[in-house]
Amino acid sequence: MSERNTVAHFLHDAGLAAWFGGSLMGAVGVNGAASDVDDPRQAARVANSGWARWTPFNAVAIGAHLLGGARLLQANKGRVAHQKGVLGNTGVKMALTAGALGATAYSRVLGQKMMNAGDVPVAGGTEPTVGTPPEVAKAQKQLKALQWAIPGLTGAVLASSSLHEEQQRPSQVIKGELQKLPSLAAGVGALAGAKALDVAHAAGPAIREAAADARKRVSA
Repeated sequence: MSERNTVAHFLHDAGLAAWFGGSLMGAVGVNGAASDVDDPRQAARVANSGWARWTPFNAVAIGAHLLGGARLLQANKGRVAHQKGVLGNTGVKMALTAGALGATAYSRVLGQKMMNAGDVPVAGGTEPTVGTPPEVAKAQKQLKALQWAIPGLTGAVLASSSLHEEQQRPSQVIKGELQKLPSLAAGVGALAGAKALDVAHAAGPAIREAAADARKRVSA
């Protein structure tokens, strides 16, 4: 690949780094700090305020990552089609990204539900107390799982991206192209065989008719 895609790489990598880092910091820092507040009715406000401030920046980071990723996928469509292993890794990365998007969107819905509840007593950003309203406690339990699922999924996307970078090494490109040649040759061979069978099938009646004419001439 001779064309440079510096801007696309930057958007893809910087956006993903902010998405991963922000979600991890939120789970450890924002939600953790909320549990240090003495007044249980203020703990939810601290957590909600922190996440609300981060949400617009996180949305920009996710958009930058998706935009850069789409551009890189377009630029590398030849490798995706012809280099062994690239298509599979691309599929895994897209599935992980979709999972991270879904988890992030749902966590925002749950966070908004907590914000709408107001200053209810909670032990922390994801920890309810005995006096926490049931609907808020349920949202917190779901957020407790999602706060680790999002950095886990985005971290897996980072790992997949690292593999993509390794697959762009010249030695890996050549190896991948060579490994895919046997399957391509088998496909071409199968297509040629099927074509030959079709030709033979179509020519069958004419061959049989010619053979019959020849027998008639011999017997005459």
